Amino acid sequence: MIAVVAGSFDPITIGHRDLIERAGRLFDQVVVGVGRNSSKDYLFSPDERLALVEAACADLGNVRVEPMTGLLVDFCADHGATVVVRGARSGGDFDQELAMAAMNRSLAGVETVVLPARADIGFVSSTLVRSVIRASGPVEAYVPATVAGRIRGKKER
Repeated sequence: MIAVVAGSFDPITIGHRDLIERAGRLFDQVVVGVGRNSSKDYLFSPDERLALVEAACADLGNVRVEPMTGLLVDFCADHGATVVVRGARSGGDFDQELAMAAMNRSLAGVETVVLPARADIGFVSSTLVRSVIRASGPVEAYVPATVAGRIRGKKER
C-alpha cells in the first residue's frame, strides 16, 4: 500500500522526519509531497525545500520525495496512494486534521491516518525553527543532521 505524507516543510524538522520514518514502517511505500500553502510566508524556496526533504529522507529505502501542486487527493491519485499520513501535536492539530480527512474522503475516497507526535519532540514546529534561523540561532537539535548544515546561517529574505 502506498501512503502520502504531504507538507510545505519550511524547513523539514525532526518531527517531520519522525512522521515520515514511522509511515515508512506502516506502509509499503511513502511518497513525500513537498507543496505550497498559500497562507504561509516561506523562508526557503520550493527548490530549497525539496532538496532539504530529499537530504533528510535519503536513507529511507521506501520513501521518495516529489514536488506537489494542486489538491492533495489529485497528488495521491497520480502516485497510486489511497492513504494520507498526518501528524498531530495537540488536540487542535487533531481537530484540523479531522476536517481535512473528511474532505479528502469525500472528494476522492482517500483515507487519513493521524499519528500522534512523540512527546519528546512534539513542541518542534517549522514556525519555531524559522524563528531560530532568522535570529541566527542553533537549529541542530530541531532538524535532521543532514539538513542542519544546509540551513545554518540562512537569513530572512
